[in-house]
Amino acid sequence: MSTTPTTLAAPGAPSRWQQFYQLTKPRVVQLIVFCAVIGMALAVPGWPSGPEWGVILAATVGIWLVAGAAAAFNCLIEQQIDSKMKRTAWRATAKGELSRVQTLSFSALLCGIGSAILWVWVNPLTMWLTFATFVGYAVIYTVILKPMTPQNIVIGGASGAMPPVLGWAALRGEVGPEALMLCLIIFLWTPPHFWALALYRTEDYRKAGLPMLPVTHGSEFTRLQVFLYTWILLVATLLPFLTGMSGWIYLASALALGLGFCAYAFKLWRQYSDELARATFRFSILHLSLLFAALLLDHYLMPWIA
Repeated sequence: MSTTPTTLAAPGAPSRWQQFYQLTKPRVVQLIVFCAVIGMALAVPGWPSGPEWGVILAATVGIWLVAGAAAAFNCLIEQQIDSKMKRTAWRATAKGELSRVQTLSFSALLCGIGSAILWVWVNPLTMWLTFATFVGYAVIYTVILKPMTPQNIVIGGASGAMPPVLGWAALRGEVGPEALMLCLIIFLWTPPHFWALALYRTEDYRKAGLPMLPVTHGSEFTRLQVFLYTWILLVATLLPFLTGMSGWIYLASALALGLGFCAYAFKLWRQYSDELARATFRFSILHLSLLFAALLLDHYLMPWIA
């Protein structure tokens, strides 16, 4: 495969700007930023004031840029791996349409601008925590853990669980226990979410030489782990209610979504199919999105109901 970037895009091919934008993994980053924004909202009792809205806007932009930088750096490091996997072979880095220098420069630019915004208009703590998350995902997970151990997604999931902590720190200037509870929820959500994907992409990971759990321990063992993790996750999602952080709206949502995730995982464990693994993966994204949306809804509606 040639590594020389093409100078002219073929008809219907993504433009150069689209190629750079796709490197930021927009759908993944949107979920990251969404969870961070929820952390910001929950950190403020009641409706944010005018100055707080300014901080929320700056923190959202800064976190979005640094998260996009981490995603682009991940594409750079995994260029050869991506080229071997159907799921990622379309990326401009995998196809050699963007050079390593271009990708690294783009990642550095996003990280630099995002970090500057967080330092100047939010606070240094949020900037350092966000940069540490960048290092955790782009370096510790991608470079060290992912090719080394089948528990890569469990250990590396700590960096992906940080968005609500970043959001909380942006508004409070500290890391509180409430933020750590939300971090724990995402941390426990990550393995069943990602292993559901890995189950129907096992051959891709095998070809790429990555020791994902279905490759090293087989499908049945992985499906059992997914099932067990969904129950542990369900218990963890009850913590915001049990500690008084949220109310009945959130509790009802957490139970419905958690039991739904457990039901998917049980079916996946007992009667596997690629179609069911895909459905479980899609539901896991819906689960986290609606769970955090319920936290936000509860935060603003419960004072009116109580």
